[in-house]
Amino acid sequence: MTGVSAITAANGVSRLLVIAPNWIGDAVMAQPLLRLLKQQYPQAVIDVLAPSWVAPVLRAMTEVDTILETPFRHGALQLRERWRFSRLLRERGYMVAYILPNTLKFALLPWMAGIRKRIGYRGESRYGLINVMHYDDKNKPRPMVAFYAALAFAPSGGLPAGLPKPVLTVAPEQRDQVLSSLGLKQDQPLICFAPGAEFGMAKRWPPGHFAQLAHHILQRHPDAQIVLLGSGKDNEVCDLIRSLCPAVHHLAGKTSLDQAVALMSAATAMVSNDSGLLHIASALNRPVIAIYGSTDPDHAPPFSDIACSLSLKLKCAPCRQRECPLQHHDCMEKLLPDMVWQPLQRMLPALAGHALEHEGK
Repeated sequence: MTGVSAITAANGVSRLLVIAPNWIGDAVMAQPLLRLLKQQYPQAVIDVLAPSWVAPVLRAMTEVDTILETPFRHGALQLRERWRFSRLLRERGYMVAYILPNTLKFALLPWMAGIRKRIGYRGESRYGLINVMHYDDKNKPRPMVAFYAALAFAPSGGLPAGLPKPVLTVAPEQRDQVLSSLGLKQDQPLICFAPGAEFGMAKRWPPGHFAQLAHHILQRHPDAQIVLLGSGKDNEVCDLIRSLCPAVHHLAGKTSLDQAVALMSAATAMVSNDSGLLHIASALNRPVIAIYGSTDPDHAPPFSDIACSLSLKLKCAPCRQRECPLQHHDCMEKLLPDMVWQPLQRMLPALAGHALEHEGK
């Protein structure tokens, strides 16, 4: 860890604090902000405050020096604990804090720590706690990357063209070790499925559709390794997929997020709902099929060099609800496996011969 005394930035900023979003996908979308800050303050150290479940994604960001894991329970104010934690932040000598969550709770921390410049969106009427206030038009919300990247610039200014894309990095030896530990072959195609979605059922493509897609892949590429990824909460849906296609590897809830990130860095292709795993695979620049139902594909699209976003764009979409308010889930049910297989099979021929031939990662 680099000490404060070792940093002498010409602009007077030696150590920056970024308070990360609580959602994994949002944390990935915030990585371009870190890159912009590193360009603006090349000699400064960037520390990131985040919940433990987001930390593995931050470990794949080269801009991050130290990850400070939050000890707070989700949704709880815990004022006494925040006051204690703010003393730690004060000791670390931050000059500027970027508060990415919109809640009052996280805006309290840098204010309590006496950090002089506190940058963020208005959020929960955080006047006084945020002293460099940004605003977003709720009727025309920015895409997620632009939403976070805007914090690197003055609130009154516009955004430059050509914002950086999210980028995550995994060391080859870490990738190889994880593949070996999970019994996966480096010389066979690796197709990752992410059938879960933390936000709710409305974002999930039906398990039967995933199983049919797996059969399509295996008929064309019998040596393909199809891996189901997710947390323990996705066990039920992955169990159902495996019951319909026993050849898939069910790893949901059986890997840490660190392992899942390393595994996805080796993927020949990724098929995913709009979820954190989708955005991780995209930031690793893996070929991605992104399936959207209740959410807007333009708000948080994949940024891989090879990517395809699929949405039926029904009149009722994007509803942005956790459950289908019309109780038919047509946005996902009617997006048939063949509609996903067609763009996926165009991705596979050039890549299927050797799963790990991609940029030395």
